[in-house]
Amino acid sequence: MQAYLWTKTAHVVFVMAWMGGVFYLPRILVNLAEAGNEAGVRARLLLMGRRLYRFGHIMFGLALVFGLVMWQGYRVFPNALPQMFATGGWLHAKLMLVAVMLAYYIVAGRWLKGVEAGRPLPSSRALRWFNEVPVLLLVAIVYLVIAKPF
Repeated sequence: MQAYLWTKTAHVVFVMAWMGGVFYLPRILVNLAEAGNEAGVRARLLLMGRRLYRFGHIMFGLALVFGLVMWQGYRVFPNALPQMFATGGWLHAKLMLVAVMLAYYIVAGRWLKGVEAGRPLPSSRALRWFNEVPVLLLVAIVYLVIAKPF
């Protein structure tokens, strides 16, 4: 059971780190949209965005690995990891929402790369609305994990 708790702890920590990137990358895009032609500010924001995007992918990958170990680890380590998440429709719904959140993050990263290539961003107002999407997804994901409604 101790291995399960450490695995779950690592999963939650890496999810939290990834969520930091999911929340902050669109904010960088808003700042880029509002920076105008200030080259120094834009260069700094692009550098921050690139680093954050790469960091977020690493954190997502680690969260995914530890999540998979919790989900299917009992098959490999039956004495250390109990079968906790092998059944339940809530898990499928959660994984679908996580996939939507990953797609959201990838879209934000593509917009960042588009700025580097000289393509325009949506308006700062549209980006501010875009910035609210992960909050709704996170609320739904956390509810599914805690309540396991189905």
